[in-house]
Amino acid sequence: MVNKIAQGAEAIIYADDAIVVKDRFEKTYRHPDLDRRLRKSRTRREGKVLTKLSEIGLAAPGLIEMDDKEMKVRMDLVPGDMVKTVIDDLESAGDAAGYVKLCREIGEKVAVLHNNGLVHQDLTTSNMILHAEKKEIFLIDFGLSFFSNKVEDHAVDLHLLKHALESRHHRIFEKCFAAVIDAYKKRADKADETMSRLERVEKRGRNKTKH
Repeated sequence: MVNKIAQGAEAIIYADDAIVVKDRFEKTYRHPDLDRRLRKSRTRREGKVLTKLSEIGLAAPGLIEMDDKEMKVRMDLVPGDMVKTVIDDLESAGDAAGYVKLCREIGEKVAVLHNNGLVHQDLTTSNMILHAEKKEIFLIDFGLSFFSNKVEDHAVDLHLLKHALESRHHRIFEKCFAAVIDAYKKRADKADETMSRLERVEKRGRNKTKH
């Protein structure tokens, strides 16, 4: 039975039993040739990212098929709850140790991503699932992801995660992000460089808001 899970700006996501299908639909406001090229390149790139994740053993949906004619990516369904909901529930229960532990795991997984030249570019607790059986965080939705070893790209990835935590978990985000960064620094190959660049990225952001 096919169930629609979500619809974003680029694609419709639906589940068919234990399979998730991401369908990049046509954008009629774009020139047809440009639209097809963009959808094809993004579909191919997402397939390559998921393949790489499987190779390095990072918890993420397994790629079943990448179809750059229908512009669809088929992958394994990850059973469980969104991490944003899990953290909300732990906060409501007053379980700081619980949500700090999850945030440390997030930091470790982001470090593994960056160590392998991958940038997620949409790191939010909505794009993470706590696996129902394995009790491990799985990263999902790699539609905006790309390959890069640049410290700047890694710093921006962390910057976006920080703002996502502040937006969704504003009462506890300082504890959450501190746990993310502490774990990240212990695991990331270029931790010192990335932390230094993160300060510069955040400074640029502050300067923009002043003008």
